[in-house]
Amino acid sequence: MRVLLAAGAISLAFSLFLTPLFIRAFRKLAWGQFIRDDGPQSHHTKRGTATMGGVIIIVGTLVGFFASYLIFQEQVGVSALLVLLMMVGLGIVGFIDDFLKVRKKQSLGLGGWAKVSGQLIVATVFAALAINFPNTEGFTPASTNISVIRDIPINFMAIGIPVIGILLYILWTSVIVAATSNGVNVTDGLDGLATGASILAIGSYIIIGFWQFNQSCFSSSLASDVAYKCYDVRDPLDLAVVAAAIVGALIGFLWWNTSPAQIFMGDSGSLALGGALAALAILSKTELLLVLVGGLFVIEAGSVIVQRAYFKVTHGKRIFLMSPIHHHFELKGWAEVTVVVRFWIIGGLLVAAGVGSFYLEWLSR
Repeated sequence: MRVLLAAGAISLAFSLFLTPLFIRAFRKLAWGQFIRDDGPQSHHTKRGTATMGGVIIIVGTLVGFFASYLIFQEQVGVSALLVLLMMVGLGIVGFIDDFLKVRKKQSLGLGGWAKVSGQLIVATVFAALAINFPNTEGFTPASTNISVIRDIPINFMAIGIPVIGILLYILWTSVIVAATSNGVNVTDGLDGLATGASILAIGSYIIIGFWQFNQSCFSSSLASDVAYKCYDVRDPLDLAVVAAAIVGALIGFLWWNTSPAQIFMGDSGSLALGGALAALAILSKTELLLVLVGGLFVIEAGSVIVQRAYFKVTHGKRIFLMSPIHHHFELKGWAEVTVVVRFWIIGGLLVAAGVGSFYLEWLSR
């Protein structure tokens, strides 16, 4: 518990007090945001605002996480390292995208396929490592089963051909990672929107991880009469700690990212956060629970998919005035702060539904 609180506090202090230094440095480097010409006209005042704030979130998370373990001389679990690997890996992909935008002085950086390729490479490395490093009971950080709140009896290895089973598992992991990271990415369009939504979604894994730790199948103190309710998650407390470190960094960053934003997280932040959220879900064996926990990101990404599909089918007609859907409400006359706060409320309700479902499943057993 001490490590968890320390990780959140240190990363919060880092991003809260040091972000102004990063803002000044980024401005000197001319790392400013470029705005889409076809977007809401009010956004053009944001042109030149410092971007690549994801660097602050990632560094703050790393500092908070490792400093807390060093202070209390605790051993770092491999699951937490895998989450950080995913976060840093996708953060690098996003940083390249952001850097190309700044260098080309346009709102487009990496091409779509290049960005997806980067995501797939990071996801594949993560997936390959996650089914190694068994603990003393033989459990690895991830399993080749599909999970909802626990693993369900759908195992990719059950087909009897190991190579195909592994490839299907890697493909499944890559789909989760790409969908989640792109979902956070398209949500990052208004001041503080993606930051606040990520605090809520990733914050839920502090609760989930800590609960799984208290109800771990590997705990010798677990009462025998409730052992059938236990969780076989490899390093649940470490997952809770890394989630706390990310949330702490995000809260400190939100101080400077809220309207009017002095810095944007950019793709270096949104892809990294989406990757971390996906990794937390995979390693805590709550993959499909992401539909609720990350429900706001599902809505945002879904609005883009629906808009494009409808546009092609109807040869130019649109459902929304603009996608992602938060821009639709802006163009309908809602103030930016109103859209952000109302979307936070929606995201919070969906997170509550996800955590509630997680707890109800435990009660039902």
